[in-house]
Amino acid sequence: MRLPRLNLFGALALLFAPLAWGADVSEPGMSAEADVIVIDTIRARLSLVDRDLEVARILPTPLVGLYLVELKRQGFLYATGDGQYLIEGDMYRVLDAGTVVNLTDARRNVLRREMLSAVSRDEMIVFAPEGEVRAVLSVFTDVDCGYCRKLHKEMPRLNEFGIEVRYLAYPRSGVATASYDKMVTAWCSEDPQDAITRLKLGQELAALSCDSPVAEQYELGQSIGVRGTPALILESGEMLPGYLPADELAKRLGVGDG
Repeated sequence: MRLPRLNLFGALALLFAPLAWGADVSEPGMSAEADVIVIDTIRARLSLVDRDLEVARILPTPLVGLYLVELKRQGFLYATGDGQYLIEGDMYRVLDAGTVVNLTDARRNVLRREMLSAVSRDEMIVFAPEGEVRAVLSVFTDVDCGYCRKLHKEMPRLNEFGIEVRYLAYPRSGVATASYDKMVTAWCSEDPQDAITRLKLGQELAALSCDSPVAEQYELGQSIGVRGTPALILESGEMLPGYLPADELAKRLGVGDG
């Protein structure tokens, strides 16, 4: 199902402020699910539209009578309590200071944090600084992606800032492809750091196979909105789609100069 989408706030993009769903907004019930009757009603109406539409959660919003419907894979919808009206798009709130807050995007950040926290660090390929870890950057990466390779070359600089980089697999071509096989080889190697570095340099490695998390991480990436690589996830849950230089990333993570 695809509903029309209209971006009314593109010109206000620079005014958006990060805000967790319900944080700093004095609205009751923002962290709790809607009541059972509303949940059952909305689920029933959505099933009439598409029986395969999987609802993860239904939450109240600051707008009385309108509910946020979190879908397991397809993102978000808004629905009235009787389920008769649906809206696809983001909800914004204008604060007294004139700042525009994207409440939906903030909720996306919360969910990304939750989903990434469920992934064991041992299932990632981690490049940690020698000294104190001052920030963590999770990166969905592909060994055949040009900008992924460019970012990887800046790993020493990122580590100098105290940034720990945690790679998750996202073969853009999908499962059961050449890129997927290369990433399985990296994750199955005795030295995954060396293997992924060599693959990102374009070197050929003997194919390996094991019970790797590559397919699972690829599906996770799709679930949280990754559409290309590198996809950079900050500790806040904010996703930066695309390459940024190490110095700029350090500033975004609060550990750089300036």
